Amino acid sequence: MWASVALPALFLVITWQVLTDGPLLGPDERLGRELAGRGPAWPTDLFADLGNMQVAVPVLACAVLVAWFRRARRAALYAVLAMAAVPALVVPLKLWTDRQGPLTEATGYYPSGHTTTAMVAYGAAALLLAPYVRRSWVTLVAAVLLTAATSVGLVLHGYHWPLDVVAGWCLSGVLLLALRAVTRSGQLPK
Repeated sequence: MWASVALPALFLVITWQVLTDGPLLGPDERLGRELAGRGPAWPTDLFADLGNMQVAVPVLACAVLVAWFRRARRAALYAVLAMAAVPALVVPLKLWTDRQGPLTEATGYYPSGHTTTAMVAYGAAALLLAPYVRRSWVTLVAAVLLTAATSVGLVLHGYHWPLDVVAGWCLSGVLLLALRAVTRSGQLPK
């Protein structure tokens, strides 16, 4: 599948640009400065908060419980492991890259942990719930909309540069592809 190659490759290119202060950072920072502060404050703040652990993880926990009680216990366990991988991957990357945030002197903004948390939590929840929903595409649409809202809120509020968010999509995309592969490998009850 093309995504299993494209997502890690794009993540590596963006990370390389961040580490070497490459030519993509100039346009990224100009775009980030242009977008920061756009739109009303309360919705952008609300959207950004959708990526908080306190918001996204309980959504995933509910889906894990549904899957567990529906006897899709391996899928539930793998979803929990995918979520646990988020801080295990993001925190060392933030320390290593040491990227400064848009509206602060503080560093540690790459990749976006809120984006990664949102996409893994909502995406894993969608994968877990899809077998039990008549129109399974609804779960995917909900996950995409929640992740997109989080991403937009983070950039518009000035919490992250756009490339921080794109890197979060790439990283969480890899985790979700792995989870999807496991859940489609015949290990789940039909």
